[in-house]
Amino acid sequence: MSYTVLTSCPVCSHSLNVTKLHCGHCQTTIENNFQLSKLASLSAEHLQFVETFLVCRGNIKEVEKELGISYPTVRGKLSEIIQALGHQAEVPKKPERDEKNIVSMLERGKISAEEALKMLKK
Repeated sequence: MSYTVLTSCPVCSHSLNVTKLHCGHCQTTIENNFQLSKLASLSAEHLQFVETFLVCRGNIKEVEKELGISYPTVRGKLSEIIQALGHQAEVPKKPERDEKNIVSMLERGKISAEEALKMLKK
């Protein structure tokens, strides 16, 4: 029977070190301090989300459907996971709209009123 590797101490919650590896086939045992990947430190919930995200090939709409959650929730979970992996989860900046340019294009007839409204709402 195999168990999921614990990455934090169940008593004090500090990080655990992997110090022993064993081959069940040839019975070789190696002892040392081993470093786990950053992904190994994610919670089961986060790992399940990452797996779903990968299976959906990063398509957020597909992740929404698969997990039955909203777009903002998907983005929020991605930010949580990015932070849990030790990275800064930056919120993408919306490009600044140039309202004067949009109005100018509307006045010159280059875009319709509906297109102008869509551009202003983005």
